[in-house]
Order: sequence, then C-alpha cells, then structure tokens
Amino acid sequence: MLRGRRRDAQNLQRCLAGAADRASYDIVLSSGFLAFANHSGFLAAVEKAEMHVQGVMGTSAGALAGSLYCAGYTPRQVAAELSRQPPIKLLRPSIDPWNGFFSLDGVVERLKDLLPPTFEDLQTEFAVGLVSAVDGKHVLVDSGPLPEAVAASAAIPLLFQPVKLPGYSRLNLLSPFKDGGCVDRVGLQSWRERRQKQAEGDSQLVPPALVHVISRSSPFSGFDDVRSQPEEGVFVLRSPQSGVSLINLGDFEGQMDACQTRVQPTLLDISMSRASAGFLGNGGKQTNVAASSLGQERLKAGSMRT
Repeated sequence: MLRGRRRDAQNLQRCLAGAADRASYDIVLSSGFLAFANHSGFLAAVEKAEMHVQGVMGTSAGALAGSLYCAGYTPRQVAAELSRQPPIKLLRPSIDPWNGFFSLDGVVERLKDLLPPTFEDLQTEFAVGLVSAVDGKHVLVDSGPLPEAVAASAAIPLLFQPVKLPGYSRLNLLSPFKDGGCVDRVGLQSWRERRQKQAEGDSQLVPPALVHVISRSSPFSGFDDVRSQPEEGVFVLRSPQSGVSLINLGDFEGQMDACQTRVQPTLLDISMSRASAGFLGNGGKQTNVAASSLGQERLKAGSMRT
C-alpha cells in the first residue's frame, strides 16, 4: 500500500515536471547592428506573457542582451545597462587596423563588471554564436569564459578586432573569434541540434523556441532564412533594424516599448494556446510573424528575476 502511494507520488511529480517543461521556452536572439532596444523589448514581452525561459541562444547584439538576461537582469535592467553610454565610449583604437579599426578590450572589461566569469555561473542556460577568425567556421560556445565570448560574438569584421577566448586553443576551437552573424545571424540550427543532443534524440523533450530575428543591416551578413529550416515548435517573430549608430543609440526606450507592443499579442496567443490546448498552436509547425504586421498575422488557436 505504501509502495503504491510512493509510486503515485512519483508519477504525479513526473507529470508536474512534464507540465512545467511544456510551459518552458527557449529564446533565440539574432544578430542586428546595435539592436539592443528591440531585443530588450522582446524580452519584456516574453516576461509579460509569463513565459518561462529555459535557455537562450544569442548572436552579436542578441548575445549581449541575452547574457545579461541569463545573469538575472530584468529586461528593463538589460536595456539600462546597454544604453548607459554610447558604444563608442567603450571602444579603443586598434594597434592593428588591418585586423579591425577598434579593439573590444573596453567592452570585455565592462562585461566583466556586469557578468559572472563563466557560462556555468549563469542563472539560465546560455550559448553564443561565434566564427573562428582562423578557419571561418561557425561554432556554438556554451561553456568557459563568458565576457570574452559575448564580446567576440559582437566583433564585426573590419570594424572590430577578433577576441581571444582564454583556454580555447587547448580545446581544438580556433581562437580568436569574431561575430557569429558573419556566417549564421540566428544560430537556430546550432541551438536546436544542441537541444536534440541533450534530449538524446527525443524531440518531445526539446522546448519550443521563440526566435527574434532583426532585419539585416548589411547584405554581407550571414544566413538568416529560418524558413528553410522547417521544424515543429519554432515561432519566428521579426523586427526592423535599429537604425542607430555607435555614437548615438537614438530613442532607446521608445524603440524598446514599440517592439514590446508589436510582439506582445503574438506571444500572448502562443502562451494561451499552449496552456489551454496542451500542444503548440498552428499544429506545432514553424510560424513566421513579421513584427511590423502582427495585427494581421496573429496566431490562431522591476527587480532582479528569481
């Protein structure tokens, strides 16, 4: 009798854990030149929809916003830190301009003040997309030195020098690294492959992904056609490019609020659909939603975070 009760309790615990997993989401934040305000607004919308975040993949601007969020900053705090001063004030002239006009050493130092030293110290799972400056290959990095990896993910070729990651030459990853958006602006495929490996091939254990794609600022940027990667459990929302500069981040708060307003209805629909039906809206298929026209394409169906 006692054993039966214990089994029932264990089964209930597993069911509750499964329900919690079904209510969890991964977030994928694309590259986008200084798109901090849009990514902050997207994160604010996710929190307002009460969508539990299980992990974050970020590239370039997405890596900067995502790393702070995974370290426990609220979306408003993420926005405050990334808009505290014009980016140009953290940049230093490069001693090797042929390899990049600016050094990101000042950015690394600032990130060391804001972030824990390693990925393993974060509150939430996190990974960044990088490209080796040696062989040009895209790589997902989710362990080791965090501030350096985040800065490297934003090291736009020619503009910034590549960033070295301490210890990575010993791991057969060819350091230094540059902006992952050179090859893959989104990093969705790398992240989902990582999730599938963690789940040992059981796709039901892979959380759905909310993908925020910023319109490209350069025709020379990498792959970002996530529609060519059809997959269940992937929701793609798009926002326009920031239109700001290293000298002036413009109306940061206004741009953040505008993004939150654009994406909020769709995120609420996704959340309510999954909560009420127990499965993904739109048949669980990948859904592309342009943030500029969410009204026509809606899906059918404070303080530190703790």
